[in-house]
Amino acid sequence: MDADFLIIGGGIAGISAAARMSELGSVIVLEAEAALAHHASGRSAALFEPRYGAPAVVGLSMASEAYLRSVPGVLSPRGLLLVGKADVREELDRLTAHIAQARTLLADARADNPVGRKFDFLCQEFNREANTLCSKSADIELTRIGIDLKGAVERMREQVQNVE
Repeated sequence: MDADFLIIGGGIAGISAAARMSELGSVIVLEAEAALAHHASGRSAALFEPRYGAPAVVGLSMASEAYLRSVPGVLSPRGLLLVGKADVREELDRLTAHIAQARTLLADARADNPVGRKFDFLCQEFNREANTLCSKSADIELTRIGIDLKGAVERMREQVQNVE
């Protein structure tokens, strides 16, 4: 097969890129799932929020905005109602409790009291809270902090798995 462009992934972004690139040449879309847009939530199709999502998604959205606004009817005005619990105090309280538990585990660690497995489970809890922080966040800075936290937890988990 010959093509001018190869798009990997048939989600909303992949199909959008393929549609745009088709004006410039032939396109092949590679998708592992049985159907295109299998994992697409429809969020992107119903609402254009260029500063929402992970940094890579924000970059793509910002780069696409001028083109999307230039095509009549693509981004039509519509009402919006966001319903959700954006308060992250519960997650911050749980993270504080997890930090205290981690300190206790480290203080109690001895050869006759291994803590690696317990610490590994605690890392899962840290990661759960970081994921929830990121999913609730409408603030890019809080999302960045959550992503940084996930990276730190992953590094900590790698170290913990070497303990036992």
